[in-house]
Amino acid sequence: MLDLLIKNANLPDGRNGIDIAISAGKFETIASAIDAPAHRTIDAAGYLLSPHFIDPHFHMDATLSLGLPRLNRSGTLLEGIALWGELKPLLTHEAVVERALRYCDLAVAQGLLSIRSHVDICDDRLLAVDALLEVREKVRPYIDLQLVAFPQDGLFRSANAEKNLLRALDKGVDVVGGIPHFERTMADGAASVKRLCEIAAERGLRVDFHCDESDDPMSRHIETLAAQTMRLGLQGRVVGSHLTSMHSMDNYYVSKLLPLIAEAQIHAVPNPLINTTLQGRHDTYPKRRGITRIPELLAHGVNVAFGQDCCMDPWYSLGSGDMLEVAHMAVHVSQMTSVDAMKQAFDAITVNSARAMGLEDYGIETGRSANCVLLQARDPIEAIRLKATRLAVLRNGRIISETAPKIATLNLPDRPAALDSAQYAPIDHAGTA
Repeated sequence: MLDLLIKNANLPDGRNGIDIAISAGKFETIASAIDAPAHRTIDAAGYLLSPHFIDPHFHMDATLSLGLPRLNRSGTLLEGIALWGELKPLLTHEAVVERALRYCDLAVAQGLLSIRSHVDICDDRLLAVDALLEVREKVRPYIDLQLVAFPQDGLFRSANAEKNLLRALDKGVDVVGGIPHFERTMADGAASVKRLCEIAAERGLRVDFHCDESDDPMSRHIETLAAQTMRLGLQGRVVGSHLTSMHSMDNYYVSKLLPLIAEAQIHAVPNPLINTTLQGRHDTYPKRRGITRIPELLAHGVNVAFGQDCCMDPWYSLGSGDMLEVAHMAVHVSQMTSVDAMKQAFDAITVNSARAMGLEDYGIETGRSANCVLLQARDPIEAIRLKATRLAVLRNGRIISETAPKIATLNLPDRPAALDSAQYAPIDHAGTA
């Protein structure tokens, strides 16, 4: 007998009316019609069954700390960094663990089951590192949590950063991080890229840098990152996050830079919510959107994944763990409103993010772990448009979160008594009427 049978689901690749049989935590059979007994059967009713959502760029050590010890009044990146510096000495292990676990509860309800979190290693206590290592073990049954050793105050700018980073890696942190544009000079930034990539190569680890999170078109550490990636044979294992300076660069230079990023097989991770909030703060008008060149990166074959970055912390007072909200913002601010581009935006919070994090057991395919989310939408575009309700979230074939469908009751003459927004699209997204 099957553990679970999902009937009549749509899949992100366009297949409709599909049945999915799940046993022993795996996708056992995926077919047009499955007639088999199961302990539980779910009628998906033509809604979308997607692989679970992924956030490849987050800061879990700071999450849900909004207002501690004060609010970011200017809303700028630099005040956020300064405010985090004020908060760090006040952190306790227990408080960091509790806030992180509360956020993970929210993530599960949103179908977000894989997260890469940067953790600040510039506190000599490594308090946040120890706290998030504990959280990683606590949530392991339901969330894949990767941790990045992140020298928030700069590898060379902070006296003990390299020593602390190596200590964090020795404790079991997964990925080498960096922030070259926050070093005191451009030369120091380039040197930090070289040193950190060498550490990753020596240890066989992945790399994920905050890179060129600036409005300065001369912040060009991504080219150094690409060069070091190829020098050290790190292709496919390196992420350049943010890359916002690219929105201010001239087109000629970018025409050189994009093929270089593609050649180095660097994954690009813009963070649409926070990038549009923090960048362009010094502009009057015209005012820059502050997000990297997503369509151009995609056109050059670069793997682009979207991160959330922040949720109710010193940098961002909003956020809800909703990766569909992240994709929704990207579609608007990057003008990705063609059918194909909107499908790419959905990929950027699912399959592209899995590739950026190196997750292999991912996707709705026979034999893979049954980690997925049933959405109150018929296809990926509708899911983004509606920021669709997560009807059911599965981890290893077990339902770990359920939400009732969002159905409005109407009291209007000669109109339907109930309204499901997912049934109101005028066309399907194959382009047919």
